[in-house]
Amino acid sequence: MYQIVFNEISAAEMARIAKELQLELLAEFQFLPEDLDSLDTKTFGVIEREGKRLYRYRTNDYRIYFERCPEGVLVHRVLHKNTIRDFLFRSKLPMAEDEQLQENAGFWKLIEEGEQKKK
Repeated sequence: MYQIVFNEISAAEMARIAKELQLELLAEFQFLPEDLDSLDTKTFGVIEREGKRLYRYRTNDYRIYFERCPEGVLVHRVLHKNTIRDFLFRSKLPMAEDEQLQENAGFWKLIEEGEQKKK
C-alpha cells in the first residue's frame, strides 16, 4: 500500500477545487509508484533537473506535479491548465511541454516553494 502525500501548497490548491472534482481527480490519479517506470505519455510527463525527477499527470483540466517518495508519491502542485502560471510554464519555448518545464526556472521555484514550507 502507498500514500498520496500533499505538501502544504498542493493541499491548499486542492482545497480550492470543488469537492466533487477533487474526488474525480483523485479517482483518476490511480497508479502504483512502480508504474512510473513505464509511463503512458498521453497522461504522464517527466521533468528532470539536477538529478531530481518530477512527474506531470494530466487529468481533466488539471496538471498534477509530483515525485516518488518512500510513502508513495508526494504532490507538489495541482494547477488548472488554463491558469496563467500553468500557461506561462507551457508556452515559453517552441518545444514539448515537459522540456519547457524542465528548462523553466519559474517552474522549479514553484516546486521549491512547497519544499521550503516544510522546513
